[in-house]
Amino acid sequence: MDAYVSPLCQRYASKKMQYVFSPDFKFGTWRRLWVALAKAEKNLGIDITDEQIAEMEAKVDDIDYDYAAAREKEVRHDVMAHVLTFGYQCPKAKPVIHLGATSCFVGDNTDIIQMRDALLLVRGELLSCIKAVRDFAVKNKGLATLAYTHFQAAQPTTVGKRATLWLQDLVSDLDNLDFQLSRLRLLGCKGTTGTAASFMELFGGDDEKVKALDKSIAEQTGFVGTYAVSGQTYSRKVDYNVMSVLCGIAQSATKFSNDIRLLSHLKEAEEPFESGQIGSSAMAYKRNPMRSERMASLARYVLCDSLNPAITASAQWFERTLDDSANRRIAIPEAFLAVDAILALYDNIISGLTLYPRIIAKNLDNEIPFMATENILMYCVTHKGGDRQVLHEAIRRHSVDAAKAIKLDGADNDLLKRIESDPIFKLTKEEIDEIVDVKAFTGRAEKQVEEYVCEVVDPLLEKNAKDAIETGAVTV
Repeated sequence: MDAYVSPLCQRYASKKMQYVFSPDFKFGTWRRLWVALAKAEKNLGIDITDEQIAEMEAKVDDIDYDYAAAREKEVRHDVMAHVLTFGYQCPKAKPVIHLGATSCFVGDNTDIIQMRDALLLVRGELLSCIKAVRDFAVKNKGLATLAYTHFQAAQPTTVGKRATLWLQDLVSDLDNLDFQLSRLRLLGCKGTTGTAASFMELFGGDDEKVKALDKSIAEQTGFVGTYAVSGQTYSRKVDYNVMSVLCGIAQSATKFSNDIRLLSHLKEAEEPFESGQIGSSAMAYKRNPMRSERMASLARYVLCDSLNPAITASAQWFERTLDDSANRRIAIPEAFLAVDAILALYDNIISGLTLYPRIIAKNLDNEIPFMATENILMYCVTHKGGDRQVLHEAIRRHSVDAAKAIKLDGADNDLLKRIESDPIFKLTKEEIDEIVDVKAFTGRAEKQVEEYVCEVVDPLLEKNAKDAIETGAVTV
């Protein structure tokens, strides 16, 4: 019988994101860090030969996993098992592998590198989603639709304006991602309690060389520097800060997915649906918004998972404890895999969303007569010489009767016909149609779309044109 496989890998996340948290990436990075350490130590005067470094570099990606597993059974220590494995494969370099370092040199530095590379993937996918929502908003900037507060009919907006609310959330997520990415640093070479004592011993107390070692490791791995102070590990608040980016994306995705699900119920919009797709095993007519539901489900996992690094950061004792290790091995990779899947779904849904303008107009027409009553009242006072109080009472009475007919009899909203036929208003159908023109009720919605896209979104996309990454395929 096959062993359990995470659904995030089997069904949802892309191969690119899976690779960042794969054994090959992790242990290959460990070996690259050992090479970087040896190079830096050699350049700073430690007796390490070019031949030893060349031997290590030749075996960076040639990992003997069986040998490593056998050694870990013996030593019960994953880092030492791989030190022994690397040494077994590089006999000349064996004496200098991991020289002066503690386990967190490879463990924590690799975690930071994985989070950086995963954030860059998320960033590219986020830009792709921003572009897709931007295009949708612009395309539908003038399409009037009924807006809702408390999911009760409110003043109209446009479909494009509503989409800018989704868009703004994603732009905010990108801002947070860029900030956290800019603050990310390597742990570097800090030793067992963060004092770099072992490296001070290695370099005969030469403080400048120990500082240079730290700087060299950062430069070789593409970082601007290392954290100024640490215990044996970097502060676990870093994990929480990174997870806050993923949590924010999950929040944005949940709001978007909920809106799509509600619009689906209203029959105003429909997410992509394959020609042979089955919506329900029992109800053949069903076209459930399953992609949006899947997005909400995965986002809920990320929202809950974000509590893990918060608790871990708060529970660290002094310079380090190991109660973070098992939790972090699960919580951080799984959150990234889930967000990777969420963004693929987001892009897929917004890019393939079908709108039904006639239904949108019908739903709007059912409510706009009530919204237009104040405009009708003002028009009749200023253009027809009517008495405001008399007209107000007439409108109130017609509105109550029309609402009662809708709710009790299932009738169409005939409020405007009632007003047209009441001689007290002195209104023609043409005048009423002009008063209730929907464009008079959407305010600056269309202009707001144009301004936001022009002033904020397009400059952002232009600046990052080369960074967008196509999201993974959605398996339905």
